[in-house]
Amino acid sequence: MPQDIQCDLAIIGGGLAGGLIALALAARRPEVDVLLVEADTVVGGNHIWSFFASDVDPADRWLVDPLVGHRWPAYDIAFPKRKRRLDEAYHSIRSERLDTLVRAALPPARLLTGIRATDVSPTAATLADGTRIAARAVIDARGAGDLSTLDLGWQKFVGLVVRTDAPHGRTHPVVMDATVEQIDGYRFVYVLPFGPDRLLIEDTYYSDSPDLDRQAITARVHRYAADHGWGIAEVEHSEAGVLPVALGGDFDGYWASGGAAAKAGVRAGLFHPTTGYSLPDAVRLATHVAALPDPAAPDLAAATRDRARETWAGRGFYRLLDRMLFRAAEPAERYKVLERFYGLDAGLVGRFYAGRSTLLDKLRILSGKPPVPLMAALRVLKETRGPQGESR
Repeated sequence: MPQDIQCDLAIIGGGLAGGLIALALAARRPEVDVLLVEADTVVGGNHIWSFFASDVDPADRWLVDPLVGHRWPAYDIAFPKRKRRLDEAYHSIRSERLDTLVRAALPPARLLTGIRATDVSPTAATLADGTRIAARAVIDARGAGDLSTLDLGWQKFVGLVVRTDAPHGRTHPVVMDATVEQIDGYRFVYVLPFGPDRLLIEDTYYSDSPDLDRQAITARVHRYAADHGWGIAEVEHSEAGVLPVALGGDFDGYWASGGAAAKAGVRAGLFHPTTGYSLPDAVRLATHVAALPDPAAPDLAAATRDRARETWAGRGFYRLLDRMLFRAAEPAERYKVLERFYGLDAGLVGRFYAGRSTLLDKLRILSGKPPVPLMAALRVLKETRGPQGESR
């Protein structure tokens, strides 16, 4: 039944970014009347999000700690010429937990699920059933805008949570196993031990194409398990995704493509250019919004735009590395770039994934003999510069 709803702040999109903003405001700014609208029937969708401990500032851990379902003190990587354990804590979140906590934090009338927004503006939204929402401010967190405004590669994956027919023996995550056959660009397998007989096995590709053959990749996951002696008794959960890897592009064009409202998550361009992951930025934006003098102020759209633009401008180094990976390295040889990277200091690796590399980090990453053909690397560096100071 169509209705008219008024609130202080309407969040349109109950994925990771929108859910975290709702949780942050409920915890730190309960006086703000928040409405969360999600097209799916659950908050957070069907996802597993993982992150390094250093991705989240100590001051922001209050927001994510209640969500974490699994923690490990270190993680492993494996390449043809390099195997290593890095002593950096690693955490994992299931979307079901986000759904549970958001439902506990918001009054039932302030969470609308299973209904899509058809029109969103800075102070209003219209839903598919005709419901009209009037707010002092609206945050649009519905996912990507017009990605054609950006120069992109792709990180795509299929993951299965499986129950093994015997203890699998893994105690630490394998964040990258690139000893597998290199197919469709840089390929690696990602493994999380959720229990003595439960594993997430995810087959991932840094590819020139967003096309995802879910059936073929699922078969490779089963083959990987068999190669490691893990008999699969049951598949408990499956997930697939295609994440943008930003090589360059027009940030202002991308922002404008998503409409005039305040934005969060991938819709705001807030994702790591190399990994495509958005959790660290989603946490930072959620705690930032909760700390504003008035989280529903009329200038919220401009404030989120300026924050996202500043973040984009500060990450040109990562987009340069992405161009090196996708344009200077042959697809079957791309793993060598990451193999060399993982020989560097563990602190540098952690700062890289957090999107906070120092000047010294950048110099160390670029120094030495590049693991790509020299002429190809020079050609990337000499590409025509776009309005954002990078290749288009």
